[in-house]
Amino acid sequence: MSRGRPRQFDPNVALEQALAVFVRDGFERASVQELAECMDICKPSLYAAYGNKEALFIEALRLYARRGAEQRQRVLESEPDGRRAVEALLRQSVAHVTAGDAVGCLLVAEAASAQPDQSPAIREALTQAFAHSGTELRARLARAQADGHLHRDRDLDVLTDYFGAIMAGFAVQARNGATAAQLDAVVDAAMAVWVPGEQPQGQHEPLCHRRGRPPR
Repeated sequence: MSRGRPRQFDPNVALEQALAVFVRDGFERASVQELAECMDICKPSLYAAYGNKEALFIEALRLYARRGAEQRQRVLESEPDGRRAVEALLRQSVAHVTAGDAVGCLLVAEAASAQPDQSPAIREALTQAFAHSGTELRARLARAQADGHLHRDRDLDVLTDYFGAIMAGFAVQARNGATAAQLDAVVDAAMAVWVPGEQPQGQHEPLCHRRGRPPR
């Protein structure tokens, strides 16, 4: 009986499968054996294609970052109003980290679990991924400012870092049991910093006033 033709190695599919393992287990816990099995290749083929586990992780991390950028862009373009667009991004982040099958954020998890002897190449890849993770958000904030949806005196870099830190915190809080309702309340508080373009700076109504609670 003749042998069937072996399946052709698809690097894109294999990288997707490797990414799933890294997202679930992290870099340190993911074994080369498990990665090879999930990628449906043997360990020598993995080493031949990527060099080592570290190089494979960096490629998977780049794919993860690209996917995140595409998702952020879609959400930010889903609303014509700048404030609603940013709020939609924050709420999508909450939904992502609190879904029933949620595994958290690979970037946040790896940064939080980094050891002093972490590979310089991985550290650099994480740094670059974080550095570019606010690109779409900052561009949307700039457009909101140009459209008059955001006050012209708001510092775009500070707001980008602020909302980015809020979303990174969602991943950490969700891992520690925070519910979607709790994190959605954080979104409400976070959006209270938004000052509309047509409203003078410092005269926006605090969230606690709108909800009928006296300020602390």
